[in-house]
Amino acid sequence: MSKEMVKGLIDLIDDRDMDTIFKVLVRFVPEEAPLPDEIEAIERANKSIAEHGTIPHDAIDWD
Repeated sequence: MSKEMVKGLIDLIDDRDMDTIFKVLVRFVPEEAPLPDEIEAIERANKSIAEHGTIPHDAIDWD
């Protein structure tokens, strides 16, 4: 089976099943080690969340 055939099959997937298919496909993508600046950004974000918490999605004025 070629990549083109797999791509064609994806178009046949019902939107309700897309999340499940995505989770399966992601398992086949190799992971890369995070870069030092990415690790630093994650640490800063975790510290900020620990100190200040988060804002509920519904509390944001998206307009």
